Amino acid sequence: MKKNSTKQKVIDAASSLFFQKGFDGTSVRDIAEKASVNVSLISYYFKSKQGLLEYAVAEYYEIYLKTLEETMEKSNTFSPLEKLNELIFTIIQYKQSNHQLTCFIHRELSLDSVFVREMAVTYLAKENYFIRQSFFEAIDGRVKGDTRQYLLMQLKGMLVTPYILHNDLKGQIIGDYSHRLFIRNYVNIIQQWLEFITDNRIQSEQNVSVSKLQGENLTNK
Repeated sequence: MKKNSTKQKVIDAASSLFFQKGFDGTSVRDIAEKASVNVSLISYYFKSKQGLLEYAVAEYYEIYLKTLEETMEKSNTFSPLEKLNELIFTIIQYKQSNHQLTCFIHRELSLDSVFVREMAVTYLAKENYFIRQSFFEAIDGRVKGDTRQYLLMQLKGMLVTPYILHNDLKGQIIGDYSHRLFIRNYVNIIQQWLEFITDNRIQSEQNVSVSKLQGENLTNK
């Protein structure tokens, strides 16, 4: 089915403005002007600004999750680490290719709202399942106990940090080439981190606690 180019133009304009000015700071008229369409057309397609937001985010996540599923299926014969590396590349590539909307969504996720809670149930839980399953398969037998969960938290943090702290990269990523370069370099850093974890058995939390206690005992003597 052919995509409605006018409708997509409105979504693209809204994504850019939501990223720059925030949802509350953007009016329907702003969106219409940026998309070069009549205000009534936005009402026709989306009913309201909230309807436009919900449509854009739902479409973003539906395509995103479908892309992740396809990656998981295609890499089914790979080793667990190769499979995880493919998943990480797909995640960063998709988020970077939809940079402004990704940044806006992650900003909204930091706020507690009904819309965000609904998103968590319908979309984020599935994304988390893919990442968690792939990561635990890749480190199986190498890391034990709570350390597994701590490392998973670190991985998930690396996957979202560029879109939460996007101002730190302001002026460095401009144009398609710099986006592609960022994807390659950033994914490579995450993969090096994964290789370190899988090549070196990370200390369990029990060993760390024992070392800490021994250090404290020496200090108290």
